[in-house]
Amino acid sequence: MKPTKKDTIFPVEVFSGTGWEAELVKSLLENAEIEAFLIDENTGTLAPWYTAGGGAGSVKVTVSNLDLEKAKSVVSDYEENIHKNNEESL
Repeated sequence: MKPTKKDTIFPVEVFSGTGWEAELVKSLLENAEIEAFLIDENTGTLAPWYTAGGGAGSVKVTVSNLDLEKAKSVVSDYEENIHKNNEESL
């Protein structure tokens, strides 16, 4: 039986940022029982000018397409909290 598109599992980028931000987001995702992986982790840290596509030093966080909606919620909460904390510190 040929797999359908809904049966296919593939990685999806849910966040891109500095190395420490990506590690933090990965940890938040794993706490929510979502398996996450970092891409360009070494290149983004050792040679930030070389990382293509995501800006200088960007490290990408990816999850399975099956966890995408739950992961988007976790990342959205993180970004809202960072934005809120930045406004409060001004």
